[in-house]
Amino acid sequence: MVLESTMICVDDSDWMRNGDFLPSRLQAQEDAVNVICRAKQQESPENTFGVSTLTSGKVLVTLTNQMGKVTTRLHHVQPDGTLNFVVGVRIAQLALRHRKSKNSKMRIVAFVGSPLVESDGEMKKLAMRLKKENVSIDIVNFGELDANTEKLETFIKSVNGSKADAGSHLVTVPATTSQLSDALMTSPIIGASGNYSAGAPGGGGHGDFDFGVDPSQDPELAMALRVSMEEERNRRQADQRPDDSTAAAPAAAAPAPAEGDASSGGDLATQLSQFGGMSEDEELMLALQMSMETQGADSAGAGGDTAMDSDAALAQELMAQDVAAAAAAPEPMDDEEYDDDGLAAALADPDVLRSVLSTLPGVDMQSESIQQVLSETAAEFEAREGDEKDGEDAASDEEL
Repeated sequence: MVLESTMICVDDSDWMRNGDFLPSRLQAQEDAVNVICRAKQQESPENTFGVSTLTSGKVLVTLTNQMGKVTTRLHHVQPDGTLNFVVGVRIAQLALRHRKSKNSKMRIVAFVGSPLVESDGEMKKLAMRLKKENVSIDIVNFGELDANTEKLETFIKSVNGSKADAGSHLVTVPATTSQLSDALMTSPIIGASGNYSAGAPGGGGHGDFDFGVDPSQDPELAMALRVSMEEERNRRQADQRPDDSTAAAPAAAAPAPAEGDASSGGDLATQLSQFGGMSEDEELMLALQMSMETQGADSAGAGGDTAMDSDAALAQELMAQDVAAAAAAPEPMDDEEYDDDGLAAALADPDVLRSVLSTLPGVDMQSESIQQVLSETAAEFEAREGDEKDGEDAASDEEL
């Protein structure tokens, strides 16, 4: 994208009081200048534009990218004096030399609505100077077509030279056109900056921009949306054309989870059938093992989306090791201090066992196997409590 610095020269002579362009030639120019500035800004937020007059050659707005400055200064322009085309264009050319980005192209857009008083020699000399310094010029010819059209056509041909399309244009707008800005929207002046239809006087909608954002009001957001839309389009096109190896991989890996599920299901049935002849510690270890295997099978079937968190898995493994160590620990000697409320005795309590299992990740307390272990532990605990009570009562009777 080529950056461009544009100076817009408005005709503010006394001829601008005429009302052949509604509401007047001067106000029609004001609307057209706003359209051109917004089109340049829509093309690139880094494009700059300024405004000067063709009567006194006064620079109203230096090169900027802020529409507010242009609109404010145009409201203060009043018709006065006679048109001085050559002087006005030369001053605009000097203003372009002070552009910030020396890499941006220079362009002048001049509105001519008054009879030209310059001779053919002066016009040709100005055209050669513009061509030498690579300054393009677009002229909007309106109002006085009979007096200016032939002279301006010769001027544009001199600026372009032998090139068919050197970048300079002449747009002749007849008085039958109700709005000057409407004629510019279909002209090369706006067409060179892209299709413009947003924010124009009398226009509606946002043209080809379908994001619900006015590019003329927020060009940076509009550009970001365009880039995002292009990236999304490229991503979808890439998804629609997957590689053969990528497409074949899921098909080859699909049968694996079913085999794992059948294997784990058979092991689980075998383990559940062994619950009856196990001790309490062995039953607890088996319950933990089944919980870990069930979670592993679920993770494989879901493609890894529901895999157990590494910290939780490590905590469960450490808990299983503690339980195994407690179960395998030898009976304490008579001279060793032994705590009756140790881990083995605590796990014999069904309430303690239920509390421990509920804190383990992945253990389903409502499963049939866990409920069976808890019920058997509770029954054995009650029987042990009853035996201990009977023993205490017998000892008391012997003492008496």
